[in-house]
Amino acid sequence: MWQGINFMKPIFLLIALLLGHLQAVEPIAAFSSGTRVLFQGDSITDGNRGRNADPNHILGHGYVFIIAAKYGAAFAALDLDFANRGVSGNTVRELQKRWEKDTLEMKPDVLSILIGVNDQSHDVPIDEYERTYDELITQAKTANPKLRIVLCEPFTLPVGKRKDGYAAWRAGIQARQDVVARLAAKHDAALVRFQPVFDAACKIAPAEHWIWDGVHPTYSGHQLMADEWERTVRAKWPNP
Repeated sequence: MWQGINFMKPIFLLIALLLGHLQAVEPIAAFSSGTRVLFQGDSITDGNRGRNADPNHILGHGYVFIIAAKYGAAFAALDLDFANRGVSGNTVRELQKRWEKDTLEMKPDVLSILIGVNDQSHDVPIDEYERTYDELITQAKTANPKLRIVLCEPFTLPVGKRKDGYAAWRAGIQARQDVVARLAAKHDAALVRFQPVFDAACKIAPAEHWIWDGVHPTYSGHQLMADEWERTVRAKWPNP
């Protein structure tokens, strides 16, 4: 009998440590029971996600996976539903074409969008970018007036081919960031400002540590994104 108790002691200790870790995760008021959180965007969100129901790959390997893993474990009783519909290479034009199927039909409660870097590289006019983006948000709000929207600004660092002509490239990205900020204010959305986070991170480690090609984050960069996304959403909809 005593041997059995001694054998079980490490298991009880492990459970206690696990529960302590999960309880340390700060809740997000926007995540209630059964909440569906949909992430939309381009390759940064896509994260090489799977295109079937395989749970090992369905959310990709970026910030979306980090957020979903953390909150899915810490608040398992809420049965949160995280979905990723980012598609590599998308601009707002491609996003518009698949909006009905990949967003509206998904019926999200929280909708997070990160789009814009491809619009800059493909020279989508800034007025078209803003107009199309605005239309997509309006359609989503019409479909669900209670929808909580998270708009993430595009970002960049002078790495790889982006070192050449970086000032002009950065200015173009800044113009897209300004659009996202205006739309966030117009639609009362949470605004996730990634650029200041990456700029500040470069004081700790070189830009290449955070973004490997000037556009796509490393695993360290994705962690920064996940942390800032969580912080912003928590601040936008604080716990009562």
